[in-house]
Formats: sequence, structure tokens, C-alpha cells
Amino acid sequence: MVSRWLPSRRAAAPREVRDTLFLLAVLGFTVAPHLPGQPLWTGGLVLAVLLWRAQLALRGAALPGRGLLLGLLLLALGLSLWTHGSLVGRAAGHTLLVVLVALKTLELRARRDALVVFFLGFFLVLAQFLGSQSPGTALAAALSVWGLLTALVLASLPAGKPPLREAAGLAGRLLLLALPPMLLLFALLPRPQPFWPGSGSARTGLSDSLAWGDVGQLALDPQPVLRLRLAPGQTLPPEARYFRGPVLGQFDGSRWTVLQASFPEALRPALNLRLSGQALDYELHVEATRLPVLPLPEASDGVFTRAPELAEARREDDLHWSLAEPLRRRASLQARLWTQFQHGPVELVVGLQDFLELPPGHNPRLLDLAARMRREPRWQQADARSLAAGLMQQLREGGYVYTLSPGAMGDPRSAIDRFWFERKAGFCEHYAAAFVVLMRAFDVPARLVTGYQGADWDAAEGVWIVRQRHAHAWAEIWQPGEGWLRIDPTQAVAPARLQQGPPPAEPAAWLRWLPGDMGARWQQGWQAFELGWHEQVLQAGPPGFGARLPSLMGAGLLLGGLGLAAWRWGRPRRAEAWTACWTRLRREAGRVLGPGPQPASPRALAAALRAQHGAKADEAVAALEALERWRWRPQEAGAGQAPALQALARRLRTALRALPPPAS
Repeated sequence: MVSRWLPSRRAAAPREVRDTLFLLAVLGFTVAPHLPGQPLWTGGLVLAVLLWRAQLALRGAALPGRGLLLGLLLLALGLSLWTHGSLVGRAAGHTLLVVLVALKTLELRARRDALVVFFLGFFLVLAQFLGSQSPGTALAAALSVWGLLTALVLASLPAGKPPLREAAGLAGRLLLLALPPMLLLFALLPRPQPFWPGSGSARTGLSDSLAWGDVGQLALDPQPVLRLRLAPGQTLPPEARYFRGPVLGQFDGSRWTVLQASFPEALRPALNLRLSGQALDYELHVEATRLPVLPLPEASDGVFTRAPELAEARREDDLHWSLAEPLRRRASLQARLWTQFQHGPVELVVGLQDFLELPPGHNPRLLDLAARMRREPRWQQADARSLAAGLMQQLREGGYVYTLSPGAMGDPRSAIDRFWFERKAGFCEHYAAAFVVLMRAFDVPARLVTGYQGADWDAAEGVWIVRQRHAHAWAEIWQPGEGWLRIDPTQAVAPARLQQGPPPAEPAAWLRWLPGDMGARWQQGWQAFELGWHEQVLQAGPPGFGARLPSLMGAGLLLGGLGLAAWRWGRPRRAEAWTACWTRLRREAGRVLGPGPQPASPRALAAALRAQHGAKADEAVAALEALERWRWRPQEAGAGQAPALQALARRLRTALRALPPPAS
């Protein structure tokens, strides 16, 4: 029964070859979504192993011995250790899982080996959702499960050569029958969240720290971060297109991080938010930031949400919104923003001293510049606003340029000096951080704010889309009588960056061959579909489950009805035809065999007729063997078809009537 899984010492039968090649193809399709995040050697090794296994199947050659398999395993372990520095952890475990699934195909000698491969394949399908829960991932997972179930059905049909189409049909009907309970469990039970974040310090995006001067080239990431929808007829003014993230107030010379206050809470700068201007109500859908930060428009108020991930969102004294846990899945909320606002203490408080600290011994030329400016009469009594205006004028007139490829700044002890006096080229983080250092050198409290600036208007969907490429950094300085003031040094160097935003996101590489803007429009349509997918599917559970329960149950009933209809349309109809025909034939055979227990199968009836009538029963035996093949070997001509069954039944009845009745 299990010998068809390519025994190592004999030539493979055609069905064995076909089934093995089909299983290898399904495994290749299942492994493919995992390869983009893997080292290059992983994809090469998996492809080589699967192709080698396919060649062994086609040639009917022996499988490799234990020694060679052990050598391949040690090679995979060594490469994983060399790549990841360890054999434990998320990255190393993911790599080893992908490689071991491929290596296991070289051990397909028995049914137990096949079952291990099947269930490793199912585990790989499940692992896809740990990194992504997009509709594309769901579609790929559904196709993989269908293929693996088809291979499992083939393994459960040991006789003959059942067609792939019939096995795939049976697997598909099983999937349809499983959909209603699956939907119910999906809605009622907690679902895994994508917790395998990607990384890349040279791409735009939000972070809880800033390694100043380390990134020599910045790549624009077109992935959406949030979508903001206003009421019809309203627009998002440019001054409101700042989405606040972590506020960084501590600088050690090379890295900006969130400030660890050195004063008691009562002495720290309070929020003291004063709202004015126009109030705009909005609806916002935010992607997984994987940070305990909610990037909202700066002056947002009245946040309302049903998403449990945002239930404990709160506005901190530095105006950014924090979360109890990192945001690991898409969530929605409603809130209100104000186009004009002020915040922070209007009178000097002791805690502002934290925003004057600079690392000793760093950037002496910049500190000397601040000291020389302070000695000039026009700057001696200048307030924070006037000093900021003077620095902004230097940036406008000093030959500074905005670029995403400034090159690394080198030694952190003099990196800002090199940027300000020599390179004069950088992106927003360079200008904002250097500006904050200079303002602190003037004894003006200052801090670095990270987040997003700008948004793309999608007229088709009626939403403002903020992308990772809109990631931005700006400065805040403290002015007596006013509080914290937003100063964006990039405005002085590249005003187009703030007015028009970064260059538009290009469509994916495989869409660029489409004529005109068809690729961009297709990509926008797909992103809109993904938004609906996450809103209606991934957030369909509690606490919004009650509102969507009728639609979910309706979909479950519809799919369940389709599954039952598919089942009735296929093999069950054939089974019913067989049952009715065999019941009538057993009654006719009973008149020939006489009283007593009746055989339960065509093969048993053939044996009884031969034992009782000898050679006279040859015709009836031949008809019964043909019936057996019709029932269990659907690959033969006419098998499964009602006319063929009726013809065999007539043949058997004719042969039975020719036999003498039992002796009394």
C-alpha cells in the first residue's frame, strides 16, 4: 500500500511519478512565499533539492542514503549558523523550517514519510500568516491547502490511477464543507497577529530612535501607513499634514532616543494644549507600526475606537499618542483634528533643562559657531524665535541641498560638524537634528520630533494616504509666553518636499510594463481592496463582531450550501447509484445461491458463485469483476458513469439467469 512513494530499489510506476511530481510542485508553491525574506542560499538549496527529487522520480533512481542526507542537514545547519549567528530564534528557525521541508522529500520511502511532508506543508501555510495577513497571503494559503489536500486524497486511493481532476474535486468539496465552521471559529476565536516585522535602517519609516549619520543612502518606501477620510467637501490643509510619532529628546552623540526625564513629574513641562482654528472630524485606518505609538495628526482630540489594540491609547505631555503595546495589526478610529494649536508651558519650568543637554566633546565647531553668534550684538538678547529665524536664513543662503544619498558622516564626535560646514547635503533627519543641537547650544530648549509629513490624495477612494516615504523629522523649540514651536528646517532647504511631498510612489516592478498609468491605477485598486479586506475580515471579531455577525453567518450558510451542492453533484451521486444497483443485484444473486448470508461485495459474490457452480459461473464472475473495477478504479473507461453501470448490471443479470437454481 505504501510502496508507491518511490521505493529506492525499483523503477517508479507512472502513477508514482505523477503523484510525487505533483506533491513536489505543491511544496514548491507553498515554500515560495517564504523565500523573499530568506538568505539567497536558502532559495538555491530548496530549488536544488526539489529539482533533484523530481529527477530521481522521473528516472526511478534510488533515494540518497543516510550519510548524504546527514551531510545536507549539517550543511544547512552550518549555513544557517553562519547567516544568523545562531540556530535558535525567529530568523534561524524560519530558515531551518523551509530547508527541512525540502530535505524531507528525499526520505519519501513510506506512508509515514509522506504524512510528515503533508503536515509540514500545512505548518508552512500557517506560518505565512505570522508575517502577513493580506488577501494575497490568504489566496496563496488557500491554493496551497487545496494542493496539499489533493495530494493527501491521492495517497488515500491506493488502487488504480485516479485522475488528478477527481482528487482535486474531492479536496475542493471537502474545503467547501469546512468553510462554515471555519468562518464561525474565525469570528469567535482570537486570531494570530503578524509579529515577524521586516527591518532595514536605510528605508523611510517610523522608529523609536534615530541613529544620526549612520545611514548614507535613504530609500523611499511606498507602503501605506494610514488612510484618513474627512467628511465630503472638506480637505486637509497643509499645516495639518504633520502626523506625530515619537519625540526624541536625548542625544548621546550618535543616537537620538526618547528622553528619560531627570526631574519629578510635577517639574516637567506639561501638555497645556490650546486648540483653535477649524475643527475637522476624520476617520483613520492605521497599519501595524510595531511601535507603541499612534501616528495621529498633531492636534487630534476626541479619539473613539472599538479596536482593542487602541483601547488604552493616550496623549502624552509631549503631544504624541502612546499605546500600551506595540501596534501589530491594522486598526481603525474616529477623531477630530484642529488646524491651529499651541502646547507646552508658557513660563519657564525646571524640567526644560533636560532639553538643553548635549554630549561633551562632540561637534566643537558647531558649539563655537553658537558662541560666536551669541557674542554678536544682534543675537545677544534674541529670543528663541529670532535665533531660529537666523539659522533658517543660513540654511537658505548657505548652499545647503536636500538629498537622499548624502553618504555616511563618519566619526560621531564630529559628524554634525562635517555635515554643517563641509557636506551641506542631507535629508530631513540631518537638518532637524543639527538644528536642535545648535538651538541647545544657544541655551534654548529644543527636541527632535519624528513622524510623517504630507499625504497623497486618492480621489477614487476619497482618502488621504500617508506612506512610509512620508516619514519626516522636524524640530520643536521652547519660546516663553508661547510654549513649544514647530520649526521645520527642511522648509528652508527644500520647500517642495513639504508642499508637494516626496516623489510619487512607483508601481511594483512587474506592473511597470503596462501602458500609461495602468500599473499605478491597478496598484491603487489593489490597495483599496486590501483596506476593505482588513476592515471587513481581519477586524470582524469582537468587539465589532455583533454588528457583522449576520453577514458572517449568511456567508457561512451560503458557502456551506455550495459545499453540500458540490458534494451531491460529485461522488455522493455516484455512490447512491452504486448502492441502488448493488441492492437489486444481490437480491437476484440470492435466488442463485439460495438461503443464507449474502456476500457483501462483488468479489465475495464471485467467490461464492465459483465455489457453487464452478466453470459455469465464469461469465457472472467476469461481470462481477468488471463491477468491482467500476466501483474502485475510476480511471477505467466508463467508470463512474450511469450507462456503464446499467450495462454491467444487465450483463450480470443475464449471466445469473443462465445458472441453475440451488438444489433443494
